[in-house]
Amino acid sequence: MTEKSGADILVEALCDLGVEVVFGYPGGAVLPIYDAMFRYAEKSGGRLRHILVRHEQAATHAAEGYARATGKPGVVLVTSGPGATNAVTGITDALLDSIPMIVITGQVPTALIGTDAFQEADTVGITRHCTKHNYLVKDPARLGAVIHEAFHIATSGRPGPVVIDIPKDVQVATAKYAKPGPIQHKTYRPRIKADPREIEQVVDMLAAAERPILYTGGGIINSGPAASQLLRELARISGAPVTSTLMGLGAFPASSDQFLGMLGMHGTYEANMAMNQADLVIALGSRFDDRVTGRLDAFSPNSRKVHIDIDRSSVNKNVRVDLPIIADVGHAMEDMVRVWKARQHPKPDTGDWWRRIAGWRAVNCLSFPEIGDAIMPQRAVRALWEATHARDPIITTEVGQHQMWAAQHFGFEKPNKWLTSGGLGTMGYGLPAAIGAQIGNPNALVIDIAGEASIQMNIQELATATQYRLPVKIFILNNEYMGMVRQWQELTYESRYAESYSDSLPDFVKLGEAYGWKGIRIEQRGELEHGIQAMLDHDGPVIVDCRVAKLANCFPMIPSGAAHTDMILQANEVSGTMDDEAKALV
Repeated sequence: MTEKSGADILVEALCDLGVEVVFGYPGGAVLPIYDAMFRYAEKSGGRLRHILVRHEQAATHAAEGYARATGKPGVVLVTSGPGATNAVTGITDALLDSIPMIVITGQVPTALIGTDAFQEADTVGITRHCTKHNYLVKDPARLGAVIHEAFHIATSGRPGPVVIDIPKDVQVATAKYAKPGPIQHKTYRPRIKADPREIEQVVDMLAAAERPILYTGGGIINSGPAASQLLRELARISGAPVTSTLMGLGAFPASSDQFLGMLGMHGTYEANMAMNQADLVIALGSRFDDRVTGRLDAFSPNSRKVHIDIDRSSVNKNVRVDLPIIADVGHAMEDMVRVWKARQHPKPDTGDWWRRIAGWRAVNCLSFPEIGDAIMPQRAVRALWEATHARDPIITTEVGQHQMWAAQHFGFEKPNKWLTSGGLGTMGYGLPAAIGAQIGNPNALVIDIAGEASIQMNIQELATATQYRLPVKIFILNNEYMGMVRQWQELTYESRYAESYSDSLPDFVKLGEAYGWKGIRIEQRGELEHGIQAMLDHDGPVIVDCRVAKLANCFPMIPSGAAHTDMILQANEVSGTMDDEAKALV
């Protein structure tokens, strides 16, 4: 073996690991790596592609979108100091939402570490609590093995972000590199298969339950396409209703009669009431976070609870369960289906349970008023769904009311089609995530459902889509407010709208055109169908400024600290008549 520079070792290791795309932004501390990538691209015909973003935060969100839409780990390359600190938000986002991502950061030369050198930051210290693991590599001979180990950690068990900090002198120094064999980490060994006795126990509990519910999360999507198929089969043979977290949407088809919709703070009435009244809750790849549980002492008080999750630290952290099962949820469901069929369990008689659910469904909790020619945001999302669902689009979102309306009214039939920021709630996520998803799925229809406030967090990435000729579509629900902030101010702070009005908004149509995008404005309900079709007919990037009712609120809603039974419904908030309150919505 001939010796190679650390930068060349890095590039070769990435290629050995099957990496095709790197999202990044250059700087002095990573120029040796960029030079190595440039030389490799010339030799390989561009097998390793670099996507130049306009901000390092966008690089991480693009990598998240790529990972979520393709199932492959996202890779980020940024420089030292501000390059690394700008990436921290996306790293934290990936940790909370279990997204496999490797972030390679430059660092000042080893001799200067700790001297407050130009663009020095303690990247390992800063990212210690927002990564699954991180490294500072001071020896080029270790670099190849570290890269391979980092990918193993990021993609196995509960996925997450790993940071590799590489000083500039290590990138230049030489060492030998050989592709290592299968990684066997001496301490990190996630448990994949459940104890057979635990599987038999949960199957018996499900067969005996009178009011069961399957509470599903993003872990099912992370487990791979087979897990979503196994969920469908488990629901079919057990007859149990299925509900989903925000991150789990698409793991079970929204069109199924067994699907109750999303649960939690902005979940459906039927999902939350069923969770409250169930006698058995089986949590599959979900983590009982506060947006789902509401008030803990009132959460599903009369049920036995089973929690199946690969992350041991998530089990019994928020909610005490009767049967904890540490395993990959896909493998666990496969074993459950096998045991159920081997024991020839009949489908349980849950007729009374489904009749109660039908009563909750009859409330029609996702209904909303139509007011004159104004566009209600829910109507805009439904119109978008009606026009696009046959094309199986990938939907990303920013964060806010529009995100919740999209989750409520855009039905997802398959996994990896819904990309959103759940745990961290990161404004500015949607556009770069859409770019990453489009890079990974060049022939797909990718739409970012956005708010006029969130979209401005990373609006500069319009240039990235233009540069790489990505036909991303942005559909802005423009109500001129930071809508979720305003809604909380209305409900909790006596309508004191402190700094939640989006003053001095840009002309999004002209802004899009300035970046080379097509701009479309929709102002009345009668223009929705035509405007959406014009967006779809254009083969390049499009930004749609859809002017929606300004003061519409997102319901149903469980107030902070309340129980599932304390939901606020749309019917309690606004009538369909044109009274003074309704006029204020327009």
